[in-house]
Amino acid sequence: MPNASDQNPKDDLPFARLLRFWRDTYQLSQEQLAEALGSSTRHINRLENGHVHPSKDIVGKIAKQFSLRERDSNYLLLSAGYRPASSKLDFNSPSLKWLRKAVTLSLKALNPYPSILLDGALNVVMVNKAWVGLLQSTVEPAELQSIKNYIDFFYAHMATSIDDEEWSDAQSLMAMWLQQEVILDNDDENRQRLNNLLSKPQIPKNWKQRAAALDPISSFRIKLNVNGNDVHFYNVAQTIGAIGPAAYVSEPRLSIHTYYPVDGQDVSSLTAGDLQHPLLHD
Repeated sequence: MPNASDQNPKDDLPFARLLRFWRDTYQLSQEQLAEALGSSTRHINRLENGHVHPSKDIVGKIAKQFSLRERDSNYLLLSAGYRPASSKLDFNSPSLKWLRKAVTLSLKALNPYPSILLDGALNVVMVNKAWVGLLQSTVEPAELQSIKNYIDFFYAHMATSIDDEEWSDAQSLMAMWLQQEVILDNDDENRQRLNNLLSKPQIPKNWKQRAAALDPISSFRIKLNVNGNDVHFYNVAQTIGAIGPAAYVSEPRLSIHTYYPVDGQDVSSLTAGDLQHPLLHD
């Protein structure tokens, strides 16, 4: 006879199925869970049958009752239609030494292709030698050493052409990403960054429509200067974190962005010489 977690009605909320899954995982009856939550058995039953929509408060209590960690708590919130909550992660904490070492090896392996590690707010966390080599010829040393956020740096030093179609697409995608982050989180820092970004003359006037018409992929084309020559690159992003939807809402929200020459040009010269940067771990 199938247990409660095997039931899979098509018309209930995903939350109902997850609640049955976790209750079955920890072998709690509806009566036992109701007592632990200070609720009623009838209410738990109605939640599991999708007859009532869970409040955010009850979702939080259920996550706490089952001692769910951030990833699984966020799945539960998402399944009920709520915005997940993420705690800030200190990438430099001793507990993440293993991750720093793994990312360092990944960035080194990506040379001679310029690569950069970003957190969920697109703050710069690490860079590789090729990234420093790519930018040192076009950016003042003091400015290059003080990079803090990819969006600020992107618009201040790289997106200089108003008429370039590739840059216009890239800028529109970046603006759309930040706009929707602001709408979802209402974060003052991101709102200020968005206002500054939209004040730039390089931003296409139709950036909303342009971004909406583009596929929401992690790659876009841009043109950069390498040793006095224009080279077209693909920017490709790789996510580091949880697997599945939780990767976008749970820490660590890390991603490596790498520039690959579209036409396969030799860019090995980017790693030549004594390259220095405070975020370069080589």
